[in-house]
Amino acid sequence: MPVIVLEASDFISPLFLVRTLEVLSSCSTFSLVASLEPSELNNNTAHSQHFHRFWFFCMFTWGLFFTLTLLIHILSVIQFHSLLPISWKNLTMTVAVLGAMMCLSASFVFPWFIVDHQKVSPRMVMAAVAACFTFVAYSSESYILRIQTHEQRGYMGSMPGLLKILQLWGGCQMIPLAVEMTCGQPRQPFWQLWVSCASYSVCIFMSLVTLVVILGDFAGRCPLPFDKFLAGSSMIGVMLYMVATVISFTKVMQLKYNSHSYGLVIIEAVLVSITLLVYTVDLAFSIKLLCDRSHT
Repeated sequence: MPVIVLEASDFISPLFLVRTLEVLSSCSTFSLVASLEPSELNNNTAHSQHFHRFWFFCMFTWGLFFTLTLLIHILSVIQFHSLLPISWKNLTMTVAVLGAMMCLSASFVFPWFIVDHQKVSPRMVMAAVAACFTFVAYSSESYILRIQTHEQRGYMGSMPGLLKILQLWGGCQMIPLAVEMTCGQPRQPFWQLWVSCASYSVCIFMSLVTLVVILGDFAGRCPLPFDKFLAGSSMIGVMLYMVATVISFTKVMQLKYNSHSYGLVIIEAVLVSITLLVYTVDLAFSIKLLCDRSHT
């Protein structure tokens, strides 16, 4: 089978150029951060315990989306994606939107927890700028894909699909925070910790299952009607995140303002509230869809 490549005009298309920028900026970002000397990084005693966990989170984010984008870029150039047993339009939209949100988080975490603000070196500034360029590149691809027709952008480009991506993003933010809460707050009540972690884990698992079903076009093969499955998972997510929200705000009220974990607990409370709002809106969309189908 001969290899088919893009036409010459496609190599200067906005989508091709923005994916090239994503590959270059993400590669530059994690390369610059990996090359930083230990003396350039945050050695503040109050933040040193956060360093390794959040450094791993940032490096994993940039490395993961660099790899995914490079594979998508190569497959798009050689036009090999039509042979893959996946929904290509949903995959590209998911990687673009999730990449934008995850890179936004990494762009915030890197200067806040990793950079030593008393010793800012040129490489640290370049890494922070490259991280921002990575976020802008993924946001640009998301916009380009979003303005396409409904048939071209797929389910993940619709409002319910974008809400599914935001749910997965919210769950991914909870992972490093939950680890930090576990290691950084030994006095935290045992039941609060495990109830929160169980809620996040169940919601992340449901989001991944939903994503696999959509990307693999398995909706027609599910034993349960897919729209009812989506409504049920959204309802479970709302209930679990309601519990997690109550726990997170309880921890905020229990902590002292000058505690070194106060900022992290505030961030957790804000992210949990945002994710709860996303699940609530998604549940409303799912109920509306079920009601519309019942009347037809």
